[in-house]
Amino acid sequence: MVDEARIRSQFPILDQEVHGHPLVYLDSAATAQKPVSVIDAVRDFYLRDNAGVHRGAHELAARSTVAFEEARAKVAALVGAESHEGGEEIVVTAGATAALNLLATAFGNASLGRGGGAAQRFALKPGDEIVTSKAEHHSVLLPFQELAYRTGATLKAFDLDDQGRILAETADQVITERTRVVAITHVSNVTGAITDIDPIVRRAHQVGALVVLDVCQSVPHLPIDLHAMDVDFAVWSAHKMYGPTGVGFLYGRRGLLEALPPASFGGSMVELAYMDKPAQYMDPPARFEAGTQPVAQLIGAGVAADWLRAIGMDRIAAHEATITRGLLRLGQVEGVRILGPTTPENRIGTVSFDVKGVHPHDVGQFIDSRGIAIRVGHHCAQPVHRHFGLFASNRASTGIYNTVAETDALLEAVAEVRHFFKVD
Repeated sequence: MVDEARIRSQFPILDQEVHGHPLVYLDSAATAQKPVSVIDAVRDFYLRDNAGVHRGAHELAARSTVAFEEARAKVAALVGAESHEGGEEIVVTAGATAALNLLATAFGNASLGRGGGAAQRFALKPGDEIVTSKAEHHSVLLPFQELAYRTGATLKAFDLDDQGRILAETADQVITERTRVVAITHVSNVTGAITDIDPIVRRAHQVGALVVLDVCQSVPHLPIDLHAMDVDFAVWSAHKMYGPTGVGFLYGRRGLLEALPPASFGGSMVELAYMDKPAQYMDPPARFEAGTQPVAQLIGAGVAADWLRAIGMDRIAAHEATITRGLLRLGQVEGVRILGPTTPENRIGTVSFDVKGVHPHDVGQFIDSRGIAIRVGHHCAQPVHRHFGLFASNRASTGIYNTVAETDALLEAVAEVRHFFKVD
């Protein structure tokens, strides 16, 4: 088990009162708090080493470049994507949303004939299919929906069971010989349900389709090995894994990244540029990293990755499973409905719920008055809310710093909501 006191001491932001109550932070699915080591790393970079990477000959540029690439390697190690087949498999982006848009744009560029013959494996045309699910965050759904519009491909979706789990067992029916891309979440940011991706990946590869996996909600909570999972691409953000905002990652198999055409253009990604013929672009990952890099943010993310590995992802998962069991007691509160699995198996500590007769915004404000931070709204996932017959919900989500006492405080506050609003 983790040392709760030692862990919490590394998050000074938690040592405060909100509205006269000790802060209980249960919004880590939106963004996790940052340990002091991450904050210090970002600060120290700006104090001592700040410079552009990969294109300076002076000492600060050299130190910045080394730190940048060392941080990339640390993030790769966290997800089992170390240097492979002679090059890196991790592309640095502005976040998971940027990574997904990068992929959708690159696939669209390939569909226009960009990238040569090797890029045709990414090209789509009318009659092709893109498969996603009703559980997706809008950052997965919308880029690939737009890609379908641009190319004439058909967008299809896995349906969900009554607990909001993706019906992976229908993979053989949903994924057909016409499917070219499967873009799907590993863990729902609404229900906390873990997707059984094995049959989805197996069927996708059987028909020659590419698998894009959203691991935003799994990397901070579960042991992840992208090689073992056999996915082609994956995306996640640093700020949910206790790192800084403004940086995220695209994992891609080396051979796929080499064939993928670029999606954005400018400095740092071109080998040779001409006025009278097409440019010659750099090898990946630089090909996909146009412009000035988020150097300090990546360095902070590297520290966060090392910090997680030092604790141990198995230990983190075990600790959060205990907290999850506490959160699931919300289902025992009169008038409260949990959206998603009501037992702790095959889920993480992200629990969305509806309080009968009270608007989620009102619930959230009441909970906040008790010093407890939760999420309100549709959580950028409207289709899954419609699946449950709702437009919005409240969401409590755990991090390594949460305790059973904090879930008790949430339950006590939620139990007061309907009485406060006079709907019981």
